[in-house]
Amino acid sequence: MAQVIDPVCDMMVDTETAQYTSDYEGTTYYFCGAGCKRAFDKNPTEFVGKAQHDNGSGGQDSSTNS
Repeated sequence: MAQVIDPVCDMMVDTETAQYTSDYEGTTYYFCGAGCKRAFDKNPTEFVGKAQHDNGSGGQDSSTNS
């Protein structure tokens, strides 16, 4: 079970059970709910830099990085 931070609201999200995901520039981002996914999809660049700065994982499952 991998936990990542939702790049929109900073909540912890389980990558195995997350219902809301978005792929952006080859990275999968995980969200706590539909509202966070919509906000991300509307303007992903606003959140991508924040996620990478906050936890280094970019809101992604680090086990899929090469």
